[in-house]
Amino acid sequence: MPQTLEIVTFRLRDGHEAGFLTANIVVNEWLARQPGFVSRHLSYRRAGNWWVDTVLWENRATAWQAAEKMMREIGETPAMRAIDPASIDMSHADVAIVHRAAERLPAPANDAA
Repeated sequence: MPQTLEIVTFRLRDGHEAGFLTANIVVNEWLARQPGFVSRHLSYRRAGNWWVDTVLWENRATAWQAAEKMMREIGETPAMRAIDPASIDMSHADVAIVHRAAERLPAPANDAA
């Protein structure tokens, strides 16, 4: 089964910007306890005032299991309450290619010095 990328875009409710990133510590901690969680990137797109939350899961089943219980378990936290529910768009995609930057190694010492 391929890894699954969960992509959620949303806007915040008016007046809920302050403290939103700090409030996401609870979300990060909750995600870390979920079976199949790999990583999360929370990004801000200034054009249109959108947030983009991408979560990598081991597979689609673990992504859906977490999605089904997220609101029940942490839906009343400040981070989740800051989100405008009418703005939420969530989708899932199977990961086709993974490419990471090569490990940066120190330059070799110059023996001719």
